[in-house]
Amino acid sequence: MTQLTTRSGAPASSLCFGCMQFGGTADKPASAAMFEACRAAGINFFDTAHVYTEGRSETWLGEMVTDQADDLLIATKVGYVGGSGRANIRTTFDESLRRLGLDAVDILYLHRWDAETPLEETFEALADLQSAGRFRYIGVSNFAAWQVMKAQAVAEQFGTRIDILQPMYSLIKRQAEVEILPMALSEGIAVAPYSPLGGGLLTGKYAEGGTGRLTENEKYEMRYSMPWMHEAAVALRVLAAEIGAAPATLAVAWAAAHPGVKAPIISARDVAQLDASLAARDMALPPDLYARITALSQTPPPATDRLEEALS
Repeated sequence: MTQLTTRSGAPASSLCFGCMQFGGTADKPASAAMFEACRAAGINFFDTAHVYTEGRSETWLGEMVTDQADDLLIATKVGYVGGSGRANIRTTFDESLRRLGLDAVDILYLHRWDAETPLEETFEALADLQSAGRFRYIGVSNFAAWQVMKAQAVAEQFGTRIDILQPMYSLIKRQAEVEILPMALSEGIAVAPYSPLGGGLLTGKYAEGGTGRLTENEKYEMRYSMPWMHEAAVALRVLAAEIGAAPATLAVAWAAAHPGVKAPIISARDVAQLDASLAARDMALPPDLYARITALSQTPPPATDRLEEALS
């Protein structure tokens, strides 16, 4: 697996903090407090994107990292809007660096698959920027396994490779187990999955009548609308109470326990909300507890119809 390190040589932390809420649901004081809480907990891996909160996420993160960037692993993303053509990558990445106040970042992700742009154009642009020292590791987010392997073959033509993936993965979104995580293990690609709390559903707050993305955002409400997902969240809450842990801690620890996962991306609106996810850094799930948690949700079918072979 790709060994992600900071510029000063420290390994990437086992959790990554996602700054998507900076300038959105988290105001500036709350954002700064969460950054400091992460640093105090040993987190050195921070993730943002060009499209987050109209640039405030990158700008605020940049203000926080100015005196310690070499000791951090900083990731941003391009190509969610405007495609993955050479001009759009260069224009948006230049703007991201200006917002961050940095000459370079550590990871540059393609935010999603672009079927309209030749991969040769995309990866030649990435290889040029990488060779110029503008970033160190290439990442892709929201790619299917076949898309990763197709892109990897093109990347090799330009003397580079995809080092890290960012898929969705949680107890109630396990599709990555079918092909993405096995592929990453096979090919030595690191994985930093997002939404280990299932849009907040796995914190248990919605069962208590709480509000958040699932009640305020139609996209998230639809993404986590299946009744069995809500049943799994309730069951996780019961199990967490049984062992004296927060549901969010168990959810993040469960995602982190998969052998193909390098660092789940955690996030929050404030430090109080963040603490339960940070606690997962010190929680090693014994096999029996991991199995009990896994059994709370639906296991996706294997990537073959020859079930007599896949399940034997």
